[in-house]
Amino acid sequence: MGYRSDLETRVAKKTTRAIVDYQMIDDGDRIMVGLSGGKDSWALLQVLDVLRQRAPIRFSLIAVNVDSGYKEYKHDLIAKTCEARGWEYRIEHTGIGELIDDMLDADATPCSLCARFRRGVLYRIATEVGATKIALGHHADDFIETLLLNLFFAGSLKAMPAKLVSDNAEHVVIRPLVYVGEDEARAYCKERQLPIIGCCCPACGDLGLQRQRTKRLLMELEREHPGVKQSMLKALGNVAPRHLLDMRLNPPADLRATLRAAPGLASSLSSL
Repeated sequence: MGYRSDLETRVAKKTTRAIVDYQMIDDGDRIMVGLSGGKDSWALLQVLDVLRQRAPIRFSLIAVNVDSGYKEYKHDLIAKTCEARGWEYRIEHTGIGELIDDMLDADATPCSLCARFRRGVLYRIATEVGATKIALGHHADDFIETLLLNLFFAGSLKAMPAKLVSDNAEHVVIRPLVYVGEDEARAYCKERQLPIIGCCCPACGDLGLQRQRTKRLLMELEREHPGVKQSMLKALGNVAPRHLLDMRLNPPADLRATLRAAPGLASSLSSL
């Protein structure tokens, strides 16, 4: 089977590079793809299916959609699309939306709480379907935006890992689109004629949310300085721990040891 377009070739190559760099997929894996119906998860499912047919190792795919319970959500369209393309799938109906509405204040942002609930459902289903890996559709822009969100609003210098073992060591989460840009995922989804299904949560798309503001900032920076997003993604893999202020990375004991080994340095510092 040959790639059908230059775009698919590019997306597949970037996904393959991520899989190899972070050792995401092993022979015999059963990979559960978190399928929201958005462009990113559709693009992930599609490119993994393309790679599955060409890979030197064997692995299988199952798409899982967690329906939060909003009446307008088109889970039937997800089912029809998967059936038409021969993709194994499962739709899990939940009451997450109603639960969040009951728990949060009117002015609170539900996104992080919703994500935790959905992740818990995915973990449970992964066990039920015998999945060895859980693949999520976060792309390069998501990594960069998360870095800035944590930097600006959480006082933390972190993004998200390309491969993560859960706290109880029972699940492995992978993000194969880490090198794929959001624009590429959107174009690939359109090229493959996959139906983009919007989230029906009333908070989604709120331009006042911190992530939306950060996204706009990055778009402006990229327009003014083309390549800045790629530079930021590269920075996530090019960390210089000794040049940060985290004392867990640079404990004061190391400085004392340095001063003991070089007494002349201590005298110079004391004279400042």
